[in-house]
Amino acid sequence: MDGSAQNRDTRDWGPFGRPLFNDPASRALSRVGVVDIGSNSVRLVVFDGAARSPAYFYNEKIMCALGAGMSETGRLNPQGRVRALAALKRFQYLAQGMDLPPLTAVATAAVRDAEDGPAFCEDVLRETGLKIHVIDGREEARLSAQGVLLGWPGSYGLVCDIGGSSMELAEISNGEVGRRVTSSLGPLKLRELPGGAKGRRRHIKTVMEALRDEMGEQGNRLFLVGGSWRAIARIDMHRRGYPLHVLHEYRMTSRAVSKTAKYIAERDLEELRQECGISGARMSLVPYAIDVLRRLLRTFGPKDIAVSSYGIREGMLYEQMPAKLRDRDPLIEACRFAEAKDARLPGFGKSLYQFIQPLFKNAPADRIRLVKAACLLHDVSWRAHPDYRAETCFDNATRANLGGLKHSERVFLGMALLYRYRNKREGTRFEELYDLLSGPDQQQAEVLGKALRFGAMLWMSDEAAMGQMRWRPKKKVLELRLSKPAWPLFGEVAEARFQSLASALDAQTDVKMI
Repeated sequence: MDGSAQNRDTRDWGPFGRPLFNDPASRALSRVGVVDIGSNSVRLVVFDGAARSPAYFYNEKIMCALGAGMSETGRLNPQGRVRALAALKRFQYLAQGMDLPPLTAVATAAVRDAEDGPAFCEDVLRETGLKIHVIDGREEARLSAQGVLLGWPGSYGLVCDIGGSSMELAEISNGEVGRRVTSSLGPLKLRELPGGAKGRRRHIKTVMEALRDEMGEQGNRLFLVGGSWRAIARIDMHRRGYPLHVLHEYRMTSRAVSKTAKYIAERDLEELRQECGISGARMSLVPYAIDVLRRLLRTFGPKDIAVSSYGIREGMLYEQMPAKLRDRDPLIEACRFAEAKDARLPGFGKSLYQFIQPLFKNAPADRIRLVKAACLLHDVSWRAHPDYRAETCFDNATRANLGGLKHSERVFLGMALLYRYRNKREGTRFEELYDLLSGPDQQQAEVLGKALRFGAMLWMSDEAAMGQMRWRPKKKVLELRLSKPAWPLFGEVAEARFQSLASALDAQTDVKMI
């Protein structure tokens, strides 16, 4: 189907609009590669799938430490240059093997500040054919903020991106990037400062106060972008015994960060590194990064803290998106793509949503989008062995690369899909995650899952022929009105599943053919 035909599509697609992953502008972004040449690491990421919420088709990082020693020499780390050039050669060969369009490569603080940065770029161009775009600090801040917007459309707050040699701040509001500043508060540079810990902390305080003067008051959410922040978040999870090991959208408080700073100071770093699965190169920077984070929180006083796995690389992808794609819900677009690619009857998710929606007619918008997502995903794991299908669904929902989901929402979606394939949630390896949901949310996830389990029995290509379900909460009556074509589908198993749904609602049933 071409773009013009899609533009003439007059069907009612509901509040989430028509799927865009097959739109020509979206197909152009279906597999793109970006290279991020930072002060500490060089990374290739190849995005694939639904452009609005892309999957990571390929992701490789080399810890080159290009910025190590620059405070003393003013030049790139010689060993880092050799490693980075070898990595970029490999990345170019990989891109050719994947038949990708030309890679987009950006370099940040180390290359832009080093006196031999231009020579390094020339060497890379000559030996690999890869043109490096060296961006300034404000542009780095903008791209990182756009990466956050890829995962949180319409979000607001302060984005803080820490690299090896710099730290950037960017203000976001209503899906737009506002004021931006850059600083030298990268842990590689802080490690080389004279004056010991006291001198370093005085320097951090002075720089942070100057940043506040430029950025103004920032009391909203703080989004943390960068490997050092993610390492600190991983340690915070370890300290708390937090059960869901997904860094994206992990939440912390200022008090928790203070506790984790003390925990880091008291622990043997090598033991802690091994327990948390953090690389040695990254762990060596954590003590400097935690000093920056504590001062950042004292200076700006955010209301809460969210870790973002999306940053400059995702911002480069966001840069290429048309406005109509940027405005879409990344969760719904990713689920639509998954249904089209993996479900046995692509498109049935829309019919299923319309069928079970009366159960949630008074639900808020953030719950309705989870209902829609569950309907789209209800059949994508059918290839899994029946004995493990329920757990596969839960695992995919809670740990997959899905944007626009809080951790509690991941568990809600996972629990609903678990009930899609089994009548009880007890006896799985995920029980420690259930407590991330309140009791009422667990009950609603059960209702949603059992509604999916029943609705999937009415598998028809003609959505109008399925019939209707009505929920009368005051009377505690669940009505089912099946069309004549659908009536033969209401066999013993379907009836048992309908009764299970009614039991979850503590309802009586009323079933008729229309």
